[in-house]
Amino acid sequence: MSRLGTLGARLYRGEVGYDFVGKRKIWYGISILITITAIVGLAVRGLNMGIEFKGGAVFTTPKTSVSVAQAQEFAQEASGHPAIVQKLGNGTLRIQVSELDTAEANQVGKELSEDLKIPAGQINFELVGPSWGEQIASKAWTGLGVFMILVVIYLAIAFEWRMALAALVALIHDITITVGIYALVGFEVTPGTVIGLLTILGYSLYDTVVVFDSLKEGTKDITKQTRWTYGEIANRSINSTLVRSINTTVVALLPVAGLLFIGGGFLGAGMLNDISLSLFVGLAAGAYSSIFIATPLVADLKEREPAMKALKKRVLAKRAAAAAKGGSGEDGDAEPHGESQDALPGEAATAGAVVGQRGRGRGRPSGRRR
Repeated sequence: MSRLGTLGARLYRGEVGYDFVGKRKIWYGISILITITAIVGLAVRGLNMGIEFKGGAVFTTPKTSVSVAQAQEFAQEASGHPAIVQKLGNGTLRIQVSELDTAEANQVGKELSEDLKIPAGQINFELVGPSWGEQIASKAWTGLGVFMILVVIYLAIAFEWRMALAALVALIHDITITVGIYALVGFEVTPGTVIGLLTILGYSLYDTVVVFDSLKEGTKDITKQTRWTYGEIANRSINSTLVRSINTTVVALLPVAGLLFIGGGFLGAGMLNDISLSLFVGLAAGAYSSIFIATPLVADLKEREPAMKALKKRVLAKRAAAAAKGGSGEDGDAEPHGESQDALPGEAATAGAVVGQRGRGRGRPSGRRR
């Protein structure tokens, strides 16, 4: 078995692990800081909306040796409006100029043919009306709203309302960060971006639901035992699915990274940037939120219940009693200051002692009866 497989098995059995839930305030703080940065970037820089949302003309030239900077200068001089120029993989240029009507687009096309030294008939252009972009944006918001409502309803039925609320917070967290990164980087927002944003919601929910399912199984009849608190079982659920979450995220990120860095960067396929950046950032944010935000938030909400508070008191009281007896040597059934094979990750460090399996008596040289 590989090292990663061995680590996954040990995490699943609870032999090793990291205290995600116990250090949740750190992760909350990091998420708040990143979210504030994204919101500030969005407020200061704003989104670079594509021509599909603003309206205008898109000019496509044949293969040319003219640089992007020169073509952008020519287009701005000819139209009097800001222009966006992308060099495609086959050496052609895609020039976008917003706020042009048909007559203006024809005039700009003629001037571009003279400046770029390309026959006028070889420069194609198409007009995009702003009303079409408004329809796309409206439908995207409608789709997002319906998706959120259905997700909350399903999770509330399949699990409970606290998990539905935590998943909703995680989704909003992922969308805010992705949109903020778009504003900071300055990438153009196109219908491909909207598709990418809607796609990442499914990936984010996938990891979250996997952990929630493990948590649901682990907390059945939780009040009938006095070994673990709700937060500790939640922490064990995260650790038991950690390697699986990492594997699925890495496998999903690799092809998206190829689209973003190779397709959009080296090959010059600018349209790939629209969807690949949203997918790349959203997948990473979704993996982070499912581990560090969603499940710790559920534990926070759940441990405020009177039943969970009472359970935690009983668990800590039993551990304190076991530690006192074990330390004085009065009870041979306790394992003092140690961690049993099936103890939760970090449990001994948190409580000081863990109630373990029945073992040999401490007052005898061996466990044999005389």
